[in-house]
Formats: sequence, structure tokens, C-alpha cells
Amino acid sequence: MAVMTFKDWLKRSPLVAILRGVKPDEVEAIGDALEASGIAIVEVPLNSPDPLDSIARLVRRFGDRLLIGAGTVMTTEQVGQIAATGAKLIVTPHAHVAVTRAAKQHGLFAVPGFFTPTEAFALLAAGADALKLFPAEGASPAVLKAIRAVLPPGTAVLPVGGVGVNNMIEWRVAGAAGYGIGSNIFKPGDTPAIVADKAKRLVAAIPA
Repeated sequence: MAVMTFKDWLKRSPLVAILRGVKPDEVEAIGDALEASGIAIVEVPLNSPDPLDSIARLVRRFGDRLLIGAGTVMTTEQVGQIAATGAKLIVTPHAHVAVTRAAKQHGLFAVPGFFTPTEAFALLAAGADALKLFPAEGASPAVLKAIRAVLPPGTAVLPVGGVGVNNMIEWRVAGAAGYGIGSNIFKPGDTPAIVADKAKRLVAAIPA
């Protein structure tokens, strides 16, 4: 079986479910709801309760069926801790070259955050598999279109922040390869049923 690239995962489903605030005792049931809805990439931000426990539980339950990762990764030390759980994805909120390099040294996918062309090129040079435009609310599809015009062909850019069923098409037209979805797919206190309903509506809204 061929090893999947990050772009392969995006082809399976371009939505990245960001479970900020999820608790370990609820994360597996929420993961079940996401998988059943067709979502294949799940991120637990490190500013959630006991995030490494939640990530490890997701890895054990879903194995290679889902791409499990950590978000809000701030230090190279955290990269090693995440790799030890068996997770395969690192996402940062900022343009941290050292964290990106550390992720690649551990054999993980790296999707660091950026907001300017300077940051984007530095992160790609460090080995980033894709780029996270964050906060997308502070940019626009027009900004993404302009940046993509100068990035290397095939660079995958995912807007994160304020993305939902009402604006995915605008981001897709501008060249988005995927979408990071936070509160529009999970907020603390959401039950698996609520998450499933949100996820199904988001999946149905994915642009062709």
C-alpha cells in the first residue's frame, strides 16, 4: 500500500476538524461521528484539556483510517511529545520554521500558519507539506488568490478561521485546497450527535 501524502488525505476529505476544547473522555465518540460523516483529518489543539491523552486515544481507535494530529503547536519539544503518541500531523498558528523542521525530522506532516508571502516562502523552504492561512477572517479569498499566484504550483493552502458552509465556495474559487473548521464543527459541550449534524452539513457543502 502506497504511503499517503498530505494532499492524498485532502483528496479524501478537504475538511480538517479542529476539536479545540475537547476532553479525552469524549473524543473517541466525537471521532466516530466525524468518521461516519466522511471527515478524514482530525486535529486536537494543544490548548485543550489533556490534549496528548485525547490525541493518543484517537490514534489508538482510528489507526490509519483517519489522519490524527495536534494543533496550536508552539515548540519543538511539543513536536517530540506529539510524535510519541503516534499522531502524524503538526499544525501551528504561526510561522515557526523550527517547529516545521522538527515535524519533518520526526516524519510528521507539517501545516504551519502564515499570513504573508514572506512567511509562506520561509515555511515551504523548511519543508511544510501545506500552509494554513490564519486567521482567514483577517484576510479574504482575494488575498489567497493573490498569494497563490506567486507560490510554487501545487502548494496546498488551507484557510482557517471563520470558514463554514456559507463561504467555502468563495475560498475554493480563490484556490483553497482544504479548510480548517473549528467552532463550526465542534465547540466545547457539543455532543457527538451535534458534531455529526454539523459535519454532515459541512461535507454536503464542499465545493466540487
